[in-house]
Amino acid sequence: MTRTRTKKPPVQPGLIPAPGGLLDWRDASHFDRWQDDPCALCDHPTPMRSHEGEPVHKSCAEAWIAANPTEARLGRFASDAQAGRRRDDHA
Repeated sequence: MTRTRTKKPPVQPGLIPAPGGLLDWRDASHFDRWQDDPCALCDHPTPMRSHEGEPVHKSCAEAWIAANPTEARLGRFASDAQAGRRRDDHA
C-alpha cells in the first residue's frame, strides 16, 4: 500500500482580533527562515509574513489593525490602504 502525500492546505486567515488584541501567528507559514524582507509598514527587515505572505512584523500588523479596524474587518491590509502613500505615515 502506497501512501500519498496530501498538500498542506493554505493558511486560512484567522479572526481579526479586536483593536488592541493579538494575532495568532504560531503557524510556521508566518515565518520565512530564508529571507528577511522590508516590513510593509516600517521598512525594517523581518522574517515574519502575513496570511497573504506579505512581509510585516506582527507588532506592526497589530498596531495597524488597532488603527484601522474597519479596513481590517473588510479583509484589507496596510499595503492596500497605503497605495500611493508613504510607508512611514502609519504611525
